[in-house]
Amino acid sequence: MSTRFRIRDYDQRVCDRLASAGVMRPLARALAARGVTCAEDMAEDWRSMIAPTLLEGADKAARILADARDQGAHVTIVADYDCDGATACAVAMKGLRAMGLSCGYIVPDRFRYGYGLSPDIVDLANESQHPDLIVTVDNGIASVEGVARANQLGIRVIITDHHLQGETLPEAACIVNPNVRTSSFASKALCGCGVMYYVLLALRAELRRRGVFTAQTQPRLDALADLVALGTVADVVCLDKNNRILVAQGLARVRRGLACPGIQALFEVAGRDPGRASVRDFAFSIAPRINAAGRMDEMNPGIDCLLADSYEAAHSYAEQLELFNNQRRNLEGTMQSEALESVQAMDWENKATVTLFDVGWHQGVVGLVASRVKERIHRPVIAFAPSDDGELKGSGRSIEGVHLKDALDRVVKKDPQVITRFGGHAMAAGLTIRPENLQRFTALFEQAVSEMTPPELFDRTVLVDGALSPEEVNFPLVDALSTRIWGQGFERPLFANDFTILSQRILKGAHLKLLVDLGGTRFEAIYFRRSEPLPQRVRLAYRPETNEFMGRKSVQLVIEASED
Repeated sequence: MSTRFRIRDYDQRVCDRLASAGVMRPLARALAARGVTCAEDMAEDWRSMIAPTLLEGADKAARILADARDQGAHVTIVADYDCDGATACAVAMKGLRAMGLSCGYIVPDRFRYGYGLSPDIVDLANESQHPDLIVTVDNGIASVEGVARANQLGIRVIITDHHLQGETLPEAACIVNPNVRTSSFASKALCGCGVMYYVLLALRAELRRRGVFTAQTQPRLDALADLVALGTVADVVCLDKNNRILVAQGLARVRRGLACPGIQALFEVAGRDPGRASVRDFAFSIAPRINAAGRMDEMNPGIDCLLADSYEAAHSYAEQLELFNNQRRNLEGTMQSEALESVQAMDWENKATVTLFDVGWHQGVVGLVASRVKERIHRPVIAFAPSDDGELKGSGRSIEGVHLKDALDRVVKKDPQVITRFGGHAMAAGLTIRPENLQRFTALFEQAVSEMTPPELFDRTVLVDGALSPEEVNFPLVDALSTRIWGQGFERPLFANDFTILSQRILKGAHLKLLVDLGGTRFEAIYFRRSEPLPQRVRLAYRPETNEFMGRKSVQLVIEASED
């Protein structure tokens, strides 16, 4: 497998226009390559957000919820067991209570009930909470049977979701989802938490129309922005303009010390500084601790942490989440080592896919293992673990250009019996199979991906934003890059140059610490998770960042890839 760099295409006229407006040229070039055309595209204020009235179904959902409030009805939130689902649930609970509704929540045990609003979950909600109305968050668009069961019991259902619809839509009282085929909402990348936030904004407007609130007395829903930002980053949705606004506003609250007690406590146990909160903090420190609850046990402690009214209560839940995360990390490390050993024993470079299974693996962690192996070998990977009901639960991760759900559709068309059930999207999917079908599935999955994928896609292509001169690698550029929101679909700029390696040594047994020369100027560099030495002359893709050591600040190059 070779690695090649490709410079992102960009509009030179847009770049020049942004540079004329005061944007540093390397940043202007990167922004132009990401679809930014003017200063308005970079706006991160609330007024630039797409209006809630434009999200189909939000106004209808608001009317149903307002009627429920008038009638004193009880609402049950049915959440997903990942961080997007947890934040969506917390946003729903806090927002609905602030507007006078009675509500509680249920999150399915992934190991017992699986994903979504199933008939069993409807029965559980009916027995434990006696709801008049169910609101799903980050799930429900595929819950045809679950909604039918709720209708049988006389319980109305509002679906708020962002996943792709199937052939049949549930017969819910209302569906709010920017990704149903009839929606023209401009931000298809809104996450589950974001969808619920839009419904709350619509509900608040409806209650103003009914005279319940005025502009002065209405609840401040911007107080929920930290949760919306966390859910958006955690679900790895594309950070389009609308999502960048939501993330920027949420991070601003965290940095100002206005985060909810749960997020404050999670920053504390993670050892991160909320005053310098970043997208990376959400993605790699906060979200994994919430997700660990759903992976290792049940999501309730994660949701309760986010709902806590006091720092003391939140910190107790955060410490519990820290224990789950440590268990997850240790288990993942063992499973990842076993998975990589299995991969090394197979001829993976001549395959289009890799399918893995171990009888000792944990089904809550196989998705992480699939992701790590995919990053290493640049192939679609599905990892399976046994479940208590005798089936195999799988989680898959894919690469750009290979639509994983479409590949699984092909498998089912070749043999309708080989997969019991599945769901997902382009880059990730979950599925269930019988143990006796593993070998057959492995062969069909390999065949499906091979048929739909040109071989050159399995070479790693790294998109870069051109070269920097030695003079451009400086603190002003680092600061300019740091002020913007970067993430999935709006990646932080990556530059590429030819370097001379002056020295290199292994740091902590796992990373390369380098001294490099660029046009006669020396820079320190770090190449994480690589221990093999680099050739003396090499082309590297890198990000300039600030390095602080013993009170001294310097610009350090963080190496992301080397070209073969």
